[in-house]
Amino acid sequence: MLKTTLAGLRAHRLRLMLTSLAIVLGVGFIAGTFVLNDTIEAGFAQRVTANAGKVDVAVLAKSQDEPLPADLLDRIRNLPGVTEAQGLIRGSAPVLGKDGKTAGNAPTTAVSVVTGPLGRTDVVAGTGPGTDDQAAVLDENTAKAQGLRLGDTITVLDFRKRRHDFRLVGLIDVGLDQQLAFTGAVGFTPETARRMTGAEGYAEIDVKGTGPGLEQAVAAAAGSSYQVMTGAELADRLAEQAGVERRVFTVGLLLFGVVAMLVAALVIYNTFTILVAQRTREMALLRCIGATRRQVFGQVLLESAVVGLLASLAGLAAGYGLATVALAVLGAFDVPLPTDAAVSLSPATVGAGLGVGVTVTVCAAVLPARAATRVAPIAALRSEPEEQVFRTGKARIAFAALFLLAGAAASGAGAFAMPSGEAALIVVMAGGALTFLSVLILGPVLIGPLSAIVGALPRRLFGMPGRLAVDNAARNPRRAATTTVALTVGVTLMTLISVVSASTRLTMTGKLDEQFPIDYVLVDQERGSVIPRSVGEELGARPELDAVGRIRRVRAVFGGGEQQVGTFSGQVEPYVTAGSLDGFAAGQVAVDERTAARLGLRLGGTAELVTERAGTVSLTVVALLDGDQTLLPAVTVPERAFDAYFGAVPDAQVLVSIKDGVPAERARAVVDAAAAAYPNVHVTSAAEVRGQFDETLDMLVMIMMGLLGLAILISLLGIANTLSLSVHERTRESALLRALGLTRAQLRRMLSVEALLLGLIGALVGVALGLVFGWVAMRALLPDARYAVPVAQVVVFVALSGVAGVLAAVLPARRAARASIVGSLSAE
Repeated sequence: MLKTTLAGLRAHRLRLMLTSLAIVLGVGFIAGTFVLNDTIEAGFAQRVTANAGKVDVAVLAKSQDEPLPADLLDRIRNLPGVTEAQGLIRGSAPVLGKDGKTAGNAPTTAVSVVTGPLGRTDVVAGTGPGTDDQAAVLDENTAKAQGLRLGDTITVLDFRKRRHDFRLVGLIDVGLDQQLAFTGAVGFTPETARRMTGAEGYAEIDVKGTGPGLEQAVAAAAGSSYQVMTGAELADRLAEQAGVERRVFTVGLLLFGVVAMLVAALVIYNTFTILVAQRTREMALLRCIGATRRQVFGQVLLESAVVGLLASLAGLAAGYGLATVALAVLGAFDVPLPTDAAVSLSPATVGAGLGVGVTVTVCAAVLPARAATRVAPIAALRSEPEEQVFRTGKARIAFAALFLLAGAAASGAGAFAMPSGEAALIVVMAGGALTFLSVLILGPVLIGPLSAIVGALPRRLFGMPGRLAVDNAARNPRRAATTTVALTVGVTLMTLISVVSASTRLTMTGKLDEQFPIDYVLVDQERGSVIPRSVGEELGARPELDAVGRIRRVRAVFGGGEQQVGTFSGQVEPYVTAGSLDGFAAGQVAVDERTAARLGLRLGGTAELVTERAGTVSLTVVALLDGDQTLLPAVTVPERAFDAYFGAVPDAQVLVSIKDGVPAERARAVVDAAAAAYPNVHVTSAAEVRGQFDETLDMLVMIMMGLLGLAILISLLGIANTLSLSVHERTRESALLRALGLTRAQLRRMLSVEALLLGLIGALVGVALGLVFGWVAMRALLPDARYAVPVAQVVVFVALSGVAGVLAAVLPARRAARASIVGSLSAE
């Protein structure tokens, strides 16, 4: 049987080529993900090793609010066995860009750069500041974003917002530190860092020394108030913090790989089903000469295992190439991941790739192999294989109805009965999977009606070839359903993502319009109350502006816990959900719904507020606010009462509306001029906020569509494979049609229209599922979400699926048209 199996593979190698390609793509994607992950981990390991080798013991504060005192560093330096100890300073020190405004979305973090054995700052260009108090270094990303080069003069704000100029002498790589990767870093000498940040202690103390009891000695000196760990433990902690994003990245890629392998499994199943049907006489002949059912079953599984193994090996090579390309792309876009490690295939990746490819292939061939064992030896006497007739059974309808009801119930529960969030979305996803199983079971039943509907126009447009194509598409509904379901998976996911994207865009735009009924927002980089009141007063007096709203906030104790307490004036929408702010006066308070629920407050209830000037005051809740829409703080008091409680606190936000008829450029110049003297005050327009949101959303959708394109490609290979096998199966039938007058062009047209119908059917079912579950997913994520259908994208999906189906039929159609009529009629 082994020789027979190998001979069969050699005889049918062209038939199995497209199946192998589907496995190659699926395994290549998964293997590439593992290679990418291994390479990034190796890069992390290299940096971790470098950090661990420099620090023997590290002491860290348990909270940023409790820095390490200077006398602790002195005590550690005096311990026996300590050869060197350095305190690291860290704090906010915003860097100004060339436009005079603070750079980035968060204040730049200032760090002290130490030299010697404990110097951990990775200078990649230029030098460190050394002992020069007028020198500074910047992280590469900040320097690149602001167009700064070595030798330039940079301006940095100290903790009192005073300007200081420094000479840029070096560029640094922040490595694994995710905080510095987010905020950017500016490095100074230790004394300058202390002066710029106002730090009264250290964020970390690094120790280098000798002796087996060094860690215990440092821990005894530090006491239980601080964290003490070895250099290796510190490196592991940094790697763990940095690894969170990497794991999310890897898991996301693997999910797309799983989708690709699912589609590949459907293609493999369909291929082996057709091959078994075509080899009925061969199987029967084996039975006649003594092969048992078990041997026939084993032969089919052995064929699938050999195909899976060879294709998986090719997939590993493809994955290596994909990972190499991906690393080059990540490096070109300056993604903050270590992509400089050598790309290699680890044994675990090789095992995973081979295991997934072979397992999926063999599992997909189990049912066709079982069907092969049912071939009776008498079938060897038939001149042609008997075409199977599909019958709708009661069991099929019962199982389909069961899965459909279960899917609808789960989806409804997630969308309407559960609180919006991650749990509800998971339930909806489970409901979608159950519903898809129902569609999969009902696929053969739906093929007939769908082919009649979709084929109505082609039947008229393409004459006899069109009518034959429509009839052929519905003649073997089980095969057609299995062929189209692979495409349905990809189109469903792409449609769902498009619907979620469009709905999210519409929902968030609506919320932005509600939350920003203004044209410009002035806000501090740290979102604190630091905007001088004179800015809002100046803007309020400008004739170009219609209205100016102002919000102030502080941290204070309310209801027994620290809350954000604030006030507002001018054009600010409170979004009251219960109660009223009419006559809002001293002694009253408005609380957002979440805070009120957490504190157990209701309308008419009272709570105490601890203030700086008035001491403890009792406030009555007169209104509840919608915290999802309003810009107001969690606890809001009247403006005069706020001043009496906390003094003349600066504004935290200034909201500006343009007067009708005033050009936007003129109004923007007025607003920019008012904020020009305050580099930490940024001016943002509602249009810019929407633009940033749209840009981020478009990028995510583009990435997901590109990854799902792999599943679409594999499904199209399935259509091409099915048509190729179908052409081979219908060799005599095609020859008979040619003998009756069908031309080669008409035969090619018939097969192309048949592929077009398969593509359109799969796409339409996928679009229908994607539209429904896109709406359900939005309901699960946001209860007040607005549903939007991207009609243009949906039409493009359907059109591309049809065109791709026609392209998939090009080679099979050409092969059928070139076949000899006489030779085909005489073939068995």
